[in-house]
Amino acid sequence: MSILLAASPLSHPFFQHALLAGSAIAAASGLVGYFLVLRAQVFTADALSHVSFTGAMAALAFGYDLRLGLFTATIAITLLFAALGRKARPDDIVIGSVFSWILGLGAFFITLYTTSRSTADGTAGVGVLFGSIFGISAGRATVAALVAAGVCLLVLLIARPLLFATLDEAVAAARGVPVRLLGFGFLTVAGISAAEATQAVGSLLLLGLLAAPAGAAIRLTDRPYRALALSAGLAVLEMWAGLFASYAIPKMPPSFAIMAAATAVYAATFLIRRPSTRSRSRCHSLIADKDVIRRGLLR
Repeated sequence: MSILLAASPLSHPFFQHALLAGSAIAAASGLVGYFLVLRAQVFTADALSHVSFTGAMAALAFGYDLRLGLFTATIAITLLFAALGRKARPDDIVIGSVFSWILGLGAFFITLYTTSRSTADGTAGVGVLFGSIFGISAGRATVAALVAAGVCLLVLLIARPLLFATLDEAVAAARGVPVRLLGFGFLTVAGISAAEATQAVGSLLLLGLLAAPAGAAIRLTDRPYRALALSAGLAVLEMWAGLFASYAIPKMPPSFAIMAAATAVYAATFLIRRPSTRSRSRCHSLIADKDVIRRGLLR
């Protein structure tokens, strides 16, 4: 028994730290991602994946902790999108040009960082791009878990009014729901979640962790609160599967393993045939079920 325990990945501190931080980050990403998908704000998550890298590299270039850059950049861009509202949906040419410029700016900052500091770690940019969850320390794992737990709590606290505002913004505003303030609050929480998730899967794969579990949950159930819980649960299970797979196959990066699990689960949902009576699902497809859900929220 002791031999089996020693051979278990759970016997290694680095795996324990990754499991602690990864589980909390995945749960937060699943909850936030559900509302990003439901509110058609996946574009915001895509923007965060670009901005997080540049923000981290800018912080390193100017001698600060990269996490300061991560949080500052992601929260700033989400607040900008919240302020712009519907105007924050430019055409494809603008999106491609701006995102390319942001990544180029990140490349400039990483060059500045590695050439201006003799003790600079040249692998820092790779860690931000692809994640370094197995390299996370005990202290950073604890902080990440606490921040992610706070994100989960905030999302659950605002879930009911946020769902109401998502289904029918005009009616929610008429009923006294602070729709605009709620939008600012949610996107701020999304920015914090994205900054934390970058540590697990990196900025390049951030969009997948936010969108894939939520997309799978929405395909599996029409019920919003069940889908919310399912999105968080799937994200955590996919995180576990990726971590254990990466440990078993050392040459497999954990970020790749995590996203491979998330992609496989999402792809598997297309093989599940939904009953015809539930094929209306766009509550998630929200047209036919909107009145029913709204009445439930007004009670």
